[in-house]
This record gives sequence, C-alpha cells and structure tokens, in this order.
Amino acid sequence: MAKILVVDDAAFMRLMLKDILTKGGHEVVGEAENGLVAIERYNNLKPDLVTMDITMPEMEGIDAVKEIRKSDPSARIVMCSAMGQQMMVVQAIQAGAKDFIVKPFQPDRVLDSVKKALG
Repeated sequence: MAKILVVDDAAFMRLMLKDILTKGGHEVVGEAENGLVAIERYNNLKPDLVTMDITMPEMEGIDAVKEIRKSDPSARIVMCSAMGQQMMVVQAIQAGAKDFIVKPFQPDRVLDSVKKALG
C-alpha cells in the first residue's frame, strides 16, 4: 500500500483516481488542483507516489515534476494525460516521470502503472 498525492485541476478526475487507488489498496493522503499546490503538498506530505495531470492552471504538470524532482530526486511521479498529448508525455518522462496513464482512466492500467512506478 502506497501513500499517494493526486494532482488534477478537475475535481471529478481526482475523485475517479482516488476511487481507483483506494479500491486498489492505496491511501490517498492529499489532493492538489494545480502544480504550485502539488509542490507544497508534496513537501508537506512526503507521499510515496504522485499522479500528476499535465495541463493545469497556475503551473503545468511538467514544471511541477521538475520542481518536485529538484527537491527530491527520488520522487515517483506518474503523469496523467488526455488522448493526443504524446509530445507532452515524452517531455514528462524526460522531466523525471516514471510512467503515464491516459484519460479516461482504466482501473487496471492505473494500478499497474502505480505498481511499476513503486517497483
């Protein structure tokens, strides 16, 4: 069981992910609606893993990944993207994300990705 921070600007998406993760035996220790809040929550909560949306107001997910990995190079982050954002996914992996999941979320894929990132 991992402690997970869920980051997405859409409350509905956070709720969906939270549901998948808790049913999968993980604990969602916090949520954030943008990259700036994500960095602050990451530093306070020290989760085992972060699910990070790419497109958000205030600060994009890729920038948040870079900032989090600056303060914690061992941070485990899984990116969440909508279909058709392949270039951004490549940038996210280059920024240090461990994996990515595509919306709409498939529960098995989400849990496999979390397991892989924690591996």
